[in-house]
Amino acid sequence: MTQRPSALYALPALAFFTLFAVLPMVLVFGLSFTAWDGLGAPRVTGADNWARLYADDQAHAALGRTLLIMVLSWLVQTPLALLTGVWAAGRQRGRAVLSALFFLPLLLSTAAIALLWQALLDPNFGLTAGVLAPLGDPQLALYTVVLVITWQYVPFHTLLYQGAARAVPPALYEAAVLDGAGRLARFRHITLPQLRHTVISSSVLMLVGSLTTFDTVLILTGGGPGTATRILPLHMYITGFTGFELGYASTIGVLLMVLGAALSLIVLRATGFRAMSSQQEGV
Repeated sequence: MTQRPSALYALPALAFFTLFAVLPMVLVFGLSFTAWDGLGAPRVTGADNWARLYADDQAHAALGRTLLIMVLSWLVQTPLALLTGVWAAGRQRGRAVLSALFFLPLLLSTAAIALLWQALLDPNFGLTAGVLAPLGDPQLALYTVVLVITWQYVPFHTLLYQGAARAVPPALYEAAVLDGAGRLARFRHITLPQLRHTVISSSVLMLVGSLTTFDTVLILTGGGPGTATRILPLHMYITGFTGFELGYASTIGVLLMVLGAALSLIVLRATGFRAMSSQQEGV
């Protein structure tokens, strides 16, 4: 029988989490009840910021764009990452070389990726010059942002699926082949069920990550054209650091934090993830 690890092992992680996650969240929550321009002492205003957020049409529109990016990112990235991950876990000829090329976006910073795509889509000398200016079109800009986010993060989720697919016992596939199961049947009845936990983990990372997407949009479009790509994290940044309304920006930050936590809990509960148990004690 494996002995359960001591709770003392968790103390460094708990201290780190408390200092760099819990404490900032508490401070931001406190600032959400104040008016503060970043200088001097914050002035307590009660629930005024929350009432303003409730009536802020621009914030509502920004939240809608954020949720649209989140849903589209999940719908596009999940099948791409799943299929590519399963393919990359195989033994096809040239797989290693193609996988290395495919994972290149993981080596680039978000700023570099945003600048790269900004140049590629430049209306004067980019790939679509003279034909289309997707970043300058209010109808296309948001979908272009989703395209860039997909290009950036699919390799990461592919890596998750690749590792999980390689952990599937080969005996399952050998037995299925003996029973006459084809490639599609093996994928449907063996691969997918075996990867269900990875699908849930990847989905949580994808959804919460999309909810907090910020730097890519800031560099790529700055929220434009007009307010076509002004998502909620960017609205928070502009309100706080351009408008110097850090109290109200903190209120938006708290809303994002609550949405992210609620989304994670909903996904975990809806998928039964909480009922899963490790096969090894303490692992």
